[in-house]
Amino acid sequence: MNFRNFRFMVVGRVLLIMLSVVVVLWVIQRPEYVISSIILALLIIIQVAGLVKYVERTNRKLSVFFDAIRHSDFSSSFSDQGLGKSFDDLNQAFNEVIAEFQKTRAEKEEHFNYLHTVVQHVSNAIIVYKKDGKVTMLNNAFKRMFRISNLRFIDEMDKIDKNLSELLQNIKAGDSELIKVFHDNELLQLSIRATEFRMQASDFVLVSLQNIHTELEAKEMDSWQKLIRVLTHEIMNSITPIVSLSSTVKGLLIDEESVKLKSEIDPDDVESAQSALNTIERRSQGLLNFVEVYRNLTRIPKPSFRHFEIGVLFSNIEQLLQPKVAERNISCVYRVVPPGLKLTADPDLVEQVLINLVINSIHAVQQAESPKIQILATNEGFNKISISVSDNGYGIKPDNMEQIFVPFFTSKKEGSGIGLSLAREIMRLHKGNITVKSKPQVETKFTLHF
Repeated sequence: MNFRNFRFMVVGRVLLIMLSVVVVLWVIQRPEYVISSIILALLIIIQVAGLVKYVERTNRKLSVFFDAIRHSDFSSSFSDQGLGKSFDDLNQAFNEVIAEFQKTRAEKEEHFNYLHTVVQHVSNAIIVYKKDGKVTMLNNAFKRMFRISNLRFIDEMDKIDKNLSELLQNIKAGDSELIKVFHDNELLQLSIRATEFRMQASDFVLVSLQNIHTELEAKEMDSWQKLIRVLTHEIMNSITPIVSLSSTVKGLLIDEESVKLKSEIDPDDVESAQSALNTIERRSQGLLNFVEVYRNLTRIPKPSFRHFEIGVLFSNIEQLLQPKVAERNISCVYRVVPPGLKLTADPDLVEQVLINLVINSIHAVQQAESPKIQILATNEGFNKISISVSDNGYGIKPDNMEQIFVPFFTSKKEGSGIGLSLAREIMRLHKGNITVKSKPQVETKFTLHF
């Protein structure tokens, strides 16, 4: 009997078994049919085993299906003929799932190949390794930078540079480091950044390395040229009148023909010489002060980090500068968002920076109709905090934007030109930075990023 329906097939087999049992019970009562009874009993056992095997076919299919998924073997297909519509539907469902897995696997492989191509193409050197030091990936830029073809463990970097190897083993997520490496008679000044991620219950570290030697040389040369221009300007402003006045005094007191002190000196000449010498002394003292300021700029103390409330810092600054603000009728607002926000830094150095910035803003808003200054501290997330000082003063000219952080550069007649340079150096010691945005007569904002 060939039933096309699974249910009919099962019912038919059960009925056949029941009929066989009835026949065996009838035959077993007659001694002359002992052999037939045994044969019929064996036939019943075979029928029961066949029924169990038929019913358990679904379980076997499921077992094969799950084994294929577990071993990522998506080449299998399921098909049975003559077992009924239920088995046909089950086979179709299995095949559809297998097809979806094949599609997903193909998409993952394409995505992996895409990312692998991008990583290998970028110019920055990239290395990925586990926390135990086992390297899982190097890109071509890393291999070219250190002239290696393979790297199994991160401690093998000892052969290239021990300090670099120790840095890579100890670097933490979010760290940014600069290190000099001398490799194969070549100086590498590397900017190193690290991040961490977790995959398949394992922790990985991804580190990017960029050789910024050429860029640093160009920036260093540019900075030196700017500094030399400023120093030359300041020194020449003091030396030129000193030389001129010295020549004048010499002419008043020395006889050019005999190259000796004049025997008779006019009282007016004595007065003029005294005035010239006073000017020379004053200008020389100014030059000494200038050099002393420069020396102090290079002697900023190392930060003493503490955890403190920014609101307390703002209160100190507000109390200190309140007379100047009130005298000029300036609207000065201090805000901390969220209230109680704390910062890990040197409060004395940060206070010095903010005082300089607020004083600059006070000078900038003197000509404004409604002078306003706002000092705002905010939490930017990811343990990043920013403090900004903004005003509606005359602003910064676009031509001066690149010059304002150069030591001794100033657009104010009474300015020393070291306030912003000092601020940038203090922020560098805090591993932060200072940025500026300015729209003249609208808003100028200096922001400290910690």
